[in-house]
Amino acid sequence: MRKRMIAGNWKMNKTFSEAVELATGLAAELKDGTGDVDVVVAPPTVDLKGVAQVIEQEKAAFALSAQNVNWEEAGAYTGETAPNMLEAIGATHCIIGHSERRDYFGETDEDINKKAKALMAHGIIPISCCGESLEIREAGTHVEFVVDQIKKDTAGLTIDDPAKYVIAYEPIWAIGTGKTATADDAQEVCGAIRQTLIEIFGEETAAGIRVLYGGSANPQHRRLPGEGRRGRRPRGRRFPQGRRLCRHGSLRYGVSLLAHSV
Repeated sequence: MRKRMIAGNWKMNKTFSEAVELATGLAAELKDGTGDVDVVVAPPTVDLKGVAQVIEQEKAAFALSAQNVNWEEAGAYTGETAPNMLEAIGATHCIIGHSERRDYFGETDEDINKKAKALMAHGIIPISCCGESLEIREAGTHVEFVVDQIKKDTAGLTIDDPAKYVIAYEPIWAIGTGKTATADDAQEVCGAIRQTLIEIFGEETAAGIRVLYGGSANPQHRRLPGEGRRGRRPRGRRFPQGRRLCRHGSLRYGVSLLAHSV
């Protein structure tokens, strides 16, 4: 059975000292554990070491994610971070393919694919993002678009442990806009993602891969689309951890929330 996950992407927010303060407060907020949910935070690269130290010292009940990585191990790549550097600092997850990276920096599905392979070679869990723009959704081609992303992003991947690869579906029109997709909107695409994973990796492996839904978050948005059961329409699923993350401040300042959907 897939363990649920909730992750907060801090984006380009928080100085080193602010990140340490935030992580310390979050560790206290989650001192009683997170139950059957994996909680992950993704601070900026310069803050990773400080947050990693908080996790170690406070035995915090959340994991550390980077927001980006380069697929090369070393070299003349000014401003980039290699996967072995993330591994050494204690990052266990890494977001790749976020729409902002694709849009602002021209990252392609081929780039995302290489990053996933590099991360997995170092035992780091990729949180691989996909999603459509408002223009594509209004054209009615959003399912085909996202399925094509999944096929390209996973090309040639070997997944021995499906818990070590995560997909995050983030409709771009729901990021930083205050809008959220309905349960039916999310289920339509997440269901297509799941079916595509079955076609690529087989039913057993696909069943273990977590598919997250993400977008802008606040305490009111913690009720997220859930998996339909026995042909029923999907219902929202409450994540008290999401409320605590929002209330504490880990998901403020335009930060996005990724949570288990199907």
